[in-house]
Amino acid sequence: MIRFAIVRLVEIATMLVLMSFVIYALIGLMPGDPIDLMRSADPRMSAADAARLKALYGVDQPLVTRYGAWAREALSGELGYSRLFAAPVSAALLPRLGNSLLLMGSSFVLAFALALGLGTAAARRPGSRLDAAINLFCFAGVSVPTFWLALILILVFAAGFGWLPASEIATAGTSDIADRLRHLLLPVATLTLVTTGSYTRYVRSAMREALAQDHIRTARAKGASEARVVVHHALRSALVPVTTILALSFGGLVSGALVTETMFAYPGMGKLIFDAVMGNDYNLALAALLLARRRRRWSPT
Repeated sequence: MIRFAIVRLVEIATMLVLMSFVIYALIGLMPGDPIDLMRSADPRMSAADAARLKALYGVDQPLVTRYGAWAREALSGELGYSRLFAAPVSAALLPRLGNSLLLMGSSFVLAFALALGLGTAAARRPGSRLDAAINLFCFAGVSVPTFWLALILILVFAAGFGWLPASEIATAGTSDIADRLRHLLLPVATLTLVTTGSYTRYVRSAMREALAQDHIRTARAKGASEARVVVHHALRSALVPVTTILALSFGGLVSGALVTETMFAYPGMGKLIFDAVMGNDYNLALAALLLARRRRRWSPT
């Protein structure tokens, strides 16, 4: 047991090092750097001034040397300073991480609840019109791209009817909970619809297998009601494999959240990564990408 734990810890540490180096290298290969951006924004800065600043911040060093310096600072808990937010990286990350967890948690609960109802209904009537309609819904949910669905919802409910806001997390200067819920509706609906299809297929498959077991026939032969058979016997057996599969597929929810946040300008990790990459905020982009990849690593896909 101890040997297995040590091997797993070594594997995790190796994966984190490799991921961090690859992400750092990809960001380092992006055209331009913060000093070049400063020089383009300030015509009074000379080439000598830019060279001194690059030497001061180590930007002129080889990639491996710069990565080693960053890794030492990161291991000590110092992730650097965000140029876009004019604040330490940790101070810029934590509020956005909380917003992302709120979005993903709400979507996951709603998608799981819908999947239980739809999957159970389809499993009870295999081959029926209801089963075919639910399968069609699942196929559409799995096939529709997240960004396309977000655009459709924005066009219909925000631009068309004007019922819901299309972006941000709350109205400026407003801290009302109802206002925040209105801003959450479209992002949560997008992520829920995208993930419900695959969850429903898992529930349907597990419920069909559970309903065919011997103890289900025995319960029906004893006169148990259909509701008791489904809820207390079949669903209880089906939830064991379903829970495992949903935990393993949680990484897909993280990917969908990154796209959804960008489409709705939702101030979460996805929007943060997009802004950091587009703004060449090296420290913030690297920390945010590593955190996003680590969340996917702990939810295998």
